[in-house]
Amino acid sequence: MPDHQNRPTSALLRIPLFRLLAINLAIGACAAAILVGGLLWLNPGHLRELIFADSSPGIALALLLASFLITFGSAAMGSAIMAQGRKEDDGKGGGHGSRLAMQEVAQRTRTH
Repeated sequence: MPDHQNRPTSALLRIPLFRLLAINLAIGACAAAILVGGLLWLNPGHLRELIFADSSPGIALALLLASFLITFGSAAMGSAIMAQGRKEDDGKGGGHGSRLAMQEVAQRTRTH
């Protein structure tokens, strides 16, 4: 069977930024599904009873799941994008970047 049907998807997944966004969207979607399942299981404020007492509970469930999917999917994707510029932790702690840079410059001038 020819492989030309899977090329657009595989070509998109080769782009690192798109792959990062797709993975984090999947993580957010899993979190949304778990949260909606937990809400239905715990039944806070008789939410499950209210949803299933309606004549069309599928619409209410779809809207609830879609809103959680948008929220958690975009939060996961946004946090992944914002974490792109973060450097690896070198154990020096945070908040002292300018002081350490000044000490480094002072040390270079002393040795020369």
